[in-house]
Amino acid sequence: MISMVILTIGLLAVLATIGVTMAANQTSQEDLMARQVASEAMESIFNARNTSQLNFAAIANTTAVPPGIFLSGPQPLLCAGPDGILDTADDVPCLTAAGVVCPNGGVQCLSEPGPDGILGTADDVIVPLNNYTRTIAIAPLLDGSGNVIQTLSSVTITIQYTVPNRGHSRSYVLNEYISSYH
Repeated sequence: MISMVILTIGLLAVLATIGVTMAANQTSQEDLMARQVASEAMESIFNARNTSQLNFAAIANTTAVPPGIFLSGPQPLLCAGPDGILDTADDVPCLTAAGVVCPNGGVQCLSEPGPDGILGTADDVIVPLNNYTRTIAIAPLLDGSGNVIQTLSSVTITIQYTVPNRGHSRSYVLNEYISSYH
């Protein structure tokens, strides 16, 4: 009888561990997508600065003084417009691998191969990312005396998303510094 009690306790512990593992596995895809979306936005900012497409003063939010080009507040995941920079006023609806506008107003979507195993055909599975928003917040940095450092800013990209079938909201934050030098 004692061994049955010990065995039952052990089995319950194993079942609890399996439950936690399954829950973590279910959100891992969303977590990975959030990291990728944040990295993509950060790369577009650095690329614009490195190619001199954007002067350093423009790397600011539209609400800053002087105003920059980055929209303030949470934005849907649209694709970069003609300027090639995410979360600016010229962003456009995204397209699937087949060249069709993504569902849900053109919010970025993933195209996965359908039953035929070929990407870009009519049976592709479309996964919209309408449960994600991206916020790019750019702030000047201060030196030890409280003066603004004119050649350095902090870029914080926050990806807010809801986990399907779980109903709770999560966020991923990427914070980097960008200088006027490249």
